Amino acid sequence: RGWIMTNLCTSVWVPDPDAVWISAQLLHDYNPGEKHLLLQLSDGTVRFHPVVSPSDLPPLGNPDILEGENDLTALSFLHEPAVLHNLRIRFLDYSSIYTYCGIVLVAINPYDQLPIYGEEVIDAYSGQDMADMEPHIFSVAEEAYRTMTREEKNQSIIISGESGSGKTVSAKFTMRYFAVVGGAAQQTSVEERVLASNPIMEAIGNAKTTRNDNSSRFGKYIEIGFGRKGNIIGANMRTYLLEKSRVVFQASAERNYHIFYQLCASRDFPEMRSLKLAAPENFRYTSQGGEMQIPGTDDLSDLERTRNAFTILGVQSDQQMELFRILAAILHLGNVNIQASGRNSDRSYIDADDGSLAVFSKLLGVEGPQMAHWLCHRRLTVGGEMLVKPVSGQQAVEARDALAKHIYGQLFTWTVQTLNSALRSQRGKPTSFIGVLDIYGFETFDRNSFEQFCINYANEKLQQQFNRHVFHLEQEEYVREELEWSRIEFSDNQQCISLIEGQLGLLDLLDEECRMPKGSDESWVRKLYDQHVSSKPHPHFRKPRMSNSAFIVLHFADMVQYECDSFLDKNRDTVFEELINILKASQSELVAELFQQQVNPSVANGSLRSGKRAHREHKLTVGFQVSDLSIVKILTLYSPHNNLDERVTLNFIRTVQGLLKDRTDSPPPQLLMDVRRVFPVTFPSSPPPLPHADQLDIPDALKISFLRKV
Repeated sequence: RGWIMTNLCTSVWVPDPDAVWISAQLLHDYNPGEKHLLLQLSDGTVRFHPVVSPSDLPPLGNPDILEGENDLTALSFLHEPAVLHNLRIRFLDYSSIYTYCGIVLVAINPYDQLPIYGEEVIDAYSGQDMADMEPHIFSVAEEAYRTMTREEKNQSIIISGESGSGKTVSAKFTMRYFAVVGGAAQQTSVEERVLASNPIMEAIGNAKTTRNDNSSRFGKYIEIGFGRKGNIIGANMRTYLLEKSRVVFQASAERNYHIFYQLCASRDFPEMRSLKLAAPENFRYTSQGGEMQIPGTDDLSDLERTRNAFTILGVQSDQQMELFRILAAILHLGNVNIQASGRNSDRSYIDADDGSLAVFSKLLGVEGPQMAHWLCHRRLTVGGEMLVKPVSGQQAVEARDALAKHIYGQLFTWTVQTLNSALRSQRGKPTSFIGVLDIYGFETFDRNSFEQFCINYANEKLQQQFNRHVFHLEQEEYVREELEWSRIEFSDNQQCISLIEGQLGLLDLLDEECRMPKGSDESWVRKLYDQHVSSKPHPHFRKPRMSNSAFIVLHFADMVQYECDSFLDKNRDTVFEELINILKASQSELVAELFQQQVNPSVANGSLRSGKRAHREHKLTVGFQVSDLSIVKILTLYSPHNNLDERVTLNFIRTVQGLLKDRTDSPPPQLLMDVRRVFPVTFPSSPPPLPHADQLDIPDALKISFLRKV
């Protein structure tokens, strides 16, 4: 730690309950074995700092000359207080929100529009090296663009951070940079279409949360395709983990997806009157959070921006209205009044004159009475006979909400497919691409549920990728090279991932409980306690002291307590097949299209895969789909470019030298290589299934075998 002191007035950092870290000066030389340090704090206070062991020594401060460094790796001491202090100095004193940390760009969200993203700034960064320019998101984009064009290697930019940190805005600026530098000599509509996808995806995929007025509630990976001359010729988008539960429920001070409020704001437009919309406080699905407006946001203007973007992407006005009709129908579905009946409230019904159901049915072009009947009844197969069973009011409400989420999910998927069709290259196949990943940041709220669990699980997987490429693979190479270096210890989060996805892990036990006829959240969490606390205590799992209905996971970023209520319902979130069949028969062409091609592996011949149950209900699972983490597979293939470069190792050179020893060529044997030509690494435009980790690097033996042949 560099703690042999010969000078007085050495700066150190000490913990503080309010400021986290405060600076102090050492007033007395420290000698090994002493039990305390004499420090003077920045406010002039003198105090003793206890030192029980060498690990208690406070972190050393950096020299004043290094304050405000634009690259954190240039600091003499790189630790938490040094990083925080340097970022603070740059943000407050230098008005700079960007700082490098090697190949990583650290961004601080100023929550304000800054004049640093104009075309003149893009021009300034175009063609420049990162080291020659001040830190900027454009510099990272330029580095990826130059490497792609010069070395013909696909690139990926990962934008990560907690909710509200500015990931989506950074992704938009990155795409804007590529649209400008990758534009043709004569501006075409390709770049315009790529940028037009942003307002549409924000409208249907973003919402106000307590952390962020424009929070992305889905993950997005967009591949921008380039031609041989480095010009944009197309794009393709993949989406992940859409938070469908937000459609039917919003926490306090939060909103539903922006598009619903945009439609309500336009209710007086002549073309919108047929949607029978009202103010958002009149709909259950838009009023639960109590927030109808976002300060500084005009929902009406945002709808115009959304409609213009659809027009740019070739979605005609009549098809836009079809989409708006389906969205309005979802709002009316939430207002359908389901009433309980029967001696034990084990039945339910919907009044024949329910106005919300009538509007919903008309907008979607379906039979209202049929919809009312199958919301309140189930079809069962018992002993080869088909029976119809009434359900309770609560079950009918759950069926209604599941249907609303399913409709929105299908419409979201259709919209992404439509955008991809519009973004597809019309000028041949791209020769290379740059991928930009904008996915949920790590989340921890006052109350955390199934959605936060899935989001944080995805972040654990992404963190593992970061660990692997920044620390693990790099240090493995040091070992292979037999170089001397001080090993960098890093937090390997494999144990936490195994806790979640491994055998008898949280997801394994959750799926098992969902298959039980009388499975419950309480039973599931008891099994978690038995497995990971009583039987074999897991270092990343804890039981809260004051609760028997929650569990704690020690993630890489923070310790999070999850309330187990509704975990099972959200995991197996089901919509019954009879309701889907009604929608398939819709008179609306778009509605019928949304459900005609639906494929669900959990349904076979109308029954669930768990066919051991005595009676089998006809239902489809439409949950959050935590297993859909194929983005990790993509990133494993298209990861930071410097980790996939071909390298000539010492072992490789020695082996080649050994092969040349016995040769008698005249003149003496020499080895001339162009690494990029001799050992090319080519990836397909569409990633194959995830390979084993060893397959990502070409082993030396393969290179040597190739040399023998040539």
